[in-house]
Amino acid sequence: MIASVVCIIILCWVINKLFLQGVYEKSKLQAVEEAYKFIDEKFTEEVVTQYSDDIENNEMDSLFTDLERAMSKLGLTVTLYKKYEVGNEFFYEIYYPTNNSLREREHFKDKIIRSDDLKRKNIIKQTESYIIYKSYDNRLKFQNLELIGMLESGISVNLNINFEVMEESARISNRFLATIGLLVGAIASIILYFISNSVTRPVLEVSRIARKMANLDFDEKYNVVSEDEIGVLGESINSLSKKLEKTITELKNANNELKRDIKQKEEIDEMRREFLSNVSHELKTPIALIQGYAEGLSENINDDDLESRKFYCEVIEDEAKKMNNIVKKLLDLNQIEFGQTSADIVRFDIVEMIRGIISSTDILFKQKEINVTFARKKKLYVWADQYMIEEVVTNYISNALNHVNEEKKVKIEVKVNDDIARVSVFNSGSHIPDEDIDRIWDKFYKVDKARTREYGGSGVGLSIVRAIMEKHDRKCGANNVDGGVEFWFELDCKVG
Repeated sequence: MIASVVCIIILCWVINKLFLQGVYEKSKLQAVEEAYKFIDEKFTEEVVTQYSDDIENNEMDSLFTDLERAMSKLGLTVTLYKKYEVGNEFFYEIYYPTNNSLREREHFKDKIIRSDDLKRKNIIKQTESYIIYKSYDNRLKFQNLELIGMLESGISVNLNINFEVMEESARISNRFLATIGLLVGAIASIILYFISNSVTRPVLEVSRIARKMANLDFDEKYNVVSEDEIGVLGESINSLSKKLEKTITELKNANNELKRDIKQKEEIDEMRREFLSNVSHELKTPIALIQGYAEGLSENINDDDLESRKFYCEVIEDEAKKMNNIVKKLLDLNQIEFGQTSADIVRFDIVEMIRGIISSTDILFKQKEINVTFARKKKLYVWADQYMIEEVVTNYISNALNHVNEEKKVKIEVKVNDDIARVSVFNSGSHIPDEDIDRIWDKFYKVDKARTREYGGSGVGLSIVRAIMEKHDRKCGANNVDGGVEFWFELDCKVG
């Protein structure tokens, strides 16, 4: 934009430089011709005769004043004279200007004589009444544009305009144009800078926000400060950004939900395969035993020995109970894991619950001569599903009962830290191998399979514990400690 303004100014200056003087000369040529017509109209034969009779005529003074004023406006020098020939000599009577000195008169006489030769060489225009030509003043060293002609009144006229004045006027005009051009260019540049800056800055801002949108960054919005095209574009960018952000967020959420669904389906399929594999493995042994002893009874292998028959029946009954226990626990675990059972959160005394479970299993501890200690007597109220937490405590105590060693120590503790109750069950015995301690929570995983089968374990109890604690969104775990293993879980004990 600035370059365009500068180019226009330079072009104007060049055109002015090349053509102004010619146009100026043409205009002065017209001025000379108009001046001749003006003088011819004013200085009629009657006026000249009157002037010859009465030189002191006031009307002539007024006429000369009008002539001087008109010629000054046009920048012309005018001489009115009459030429007389006496013998071989010429005499000139000058009518105007009236105050010529003798030297000026002689100079004018020389110019008139010399012009007879010059006008033939540099004629610009010639009519019946006058000739316009270029002349050079040797005394003043400059070129003139002159008109020499004859009025209808018989008076000769000489009109003169200095070319130097015309050239100087052209130079002044060019300098003025150049100065004005530079000034206008500078002012235009400043104005254009601010105008373009006010236009380009919002465009660049919109462009920058659009690039951010291309990189899925929708945080920045265009600050609309006007209602012009840029403001409308900015509002459109903001609207587009908002819609794109909403659409992409919805797509991401839908994509994440789809991923979760796919992952959940894969997990369910994997759990189904694992379940079938584990169930078939766990039920294979009791079914085989039941089948074997049932065949023995049907084929009368015991030879009607009542003791043998009773033993066979007890084995079949025991294995059937184990199968029933496995199926029952699997059904409970399935209901908890797949959300078919919701946690009914209530406030209850966890200490009283633990004492009740210890009391109900006291006969089992006495049979194995196990020393169970639970020192806490003060009540502690927690928020949880009472039935599910009873299942967790029962599983931990049963696990301790079945894995205690020769020291036969089981210790139950309840501790509180920052409104979190931590229940732990310790049993003396061997440590769980480090590679197995994170896997004991998996269904049917058994560290010592022979011992587990010995006491009739299903390998599902700890899986039920984990599922229940996940339902409560609380932690559970197992640690190897000095002298044995400690199982623990946490519950909220704060109101609200």
